[in-house]
Amino acid sequence: MTGLKKVKKVGCLGALLLGLVVLLPALAVLDDGLSSQSTPTAPAGSVAGIPQRMMAAYVRAAGAMPQMVPACKGMTWALLAGIGKIESDHAAGHQIAADGMVTPPIIGPILTGAGAGGNTKPVYDTDGGAWDGNSQYDAAVGPVQFLPSTFRGYAARVRPGGGANPNNADDETLAAALYLCGNGRDLTDIAQLRAAVYSYNASQAYVDEVLQWMRQYTQLGTGGPIGTASEKAQRVIAAARAQFGVPYSWGGGGPGGKSTGICCSKGGQDGRTVVGFDCSGLMQYAFAQVGVMLPRVASEQATVGQRIPASAGVSALQPGDLVFFGNGGEGIYHVGLYIGGGQMINAPKPGDVVKQAAVWPYDYAGGARVLT
Repeated sequence: MTGLKKVKKVGCLGALLLGLVVLLPALAVLDDGLSSQSTPTAPAGSVAGIPQRMMAAYVRAAGAMPQMVPACKGMTWALLAGIGKIESDHAAGHQIAADGMVTPPIIGPILTGAGAGGNTKPVYDTDGGAWDGNSQYDAAVGPVQFLPSTFRGYAARVRPGGGANPNNADDETLAAALYLCGNGRDLTDIAQLRAAVYSYNASQAYVDEVLQWMRQYTQLGTGGPIGTASEKAQRVIAAARAQFGVPYSWGGGGPGGKSTGICCSKGGQDGRTVVGFDCSGLMQYAFAQVGVMLPRVASEQATVGQRIPASAGVSALQPGDLVFFGNGGEGIYHVGLYIGGGQMINAPKPGDVVKQAAVWPYDYAGGARVLT
């Protein structure tokens, strides 16, 4: 089991110059409507670093539950993604083929009872080494880490014609959804949801981590395609996209375009030596192309237009909206341009360049609708 990944903060002028504090809704496990905010549909792009093929597997598995286990309520791709994040970081470092096969196989510690993976009781072989490569002991296998014996119990339901494989993303996520649904759990009920995840891994810390990721993915996992953008939004997006590859410069850029910046970022970048944009300078430039003059820093940009709270999720954003990141300690410290499909254009940090990326899964602070 892995913990929640701490991600190094990016640099933008807003938090440092103004020090405004914007409190986010807690991302710890919430017992009030956690599941009800989820969506069964697939975002139009990668979500918070989840590979598209892995995302497709999560969505497919969750979408199959109303037919396969009609009594099960509340199964969502975000729950499966929370497990996949902790168990394999969504098959990070592995290839996922069009048919779902993961290569090289994801094989956990061999469960000899010697303590690897917290295991102190040997788990003897049940698959002849076919899936885990060991004919003496078992190991958890695949992107959501099933023991061969457990997976075998779902194999016929996953692929009635035979050939189910835990190292197939589609097969294993479907088995995980079936396992969590049981005979018909109501996963919109927090007690039943926690019990289902606890049965997957008997650790309350594990349950908390899964549900925290579920919460984050639920917030970040929806959004319309770029084609829904208004004419003004398309011009703003095109202006920002035209800056792809331009270096990040601390304090750099503005309505007139890229420029040298100021000294110095938290990491020590002297913007005076780099021609480019920081996050808020890029937004000033893009919006200036349609006659909108934004304030200079991210925290002030968050006060312009119609504020969209983080609690509304990315589904509330439209292409052309500003998207913010912040926390109680630093306030709003970063801004990007939402373009639809869970994606944004931003100038991330010193040493990086202007680029497109999935909306980040940490410190999401909502957005602002400037264009009317």
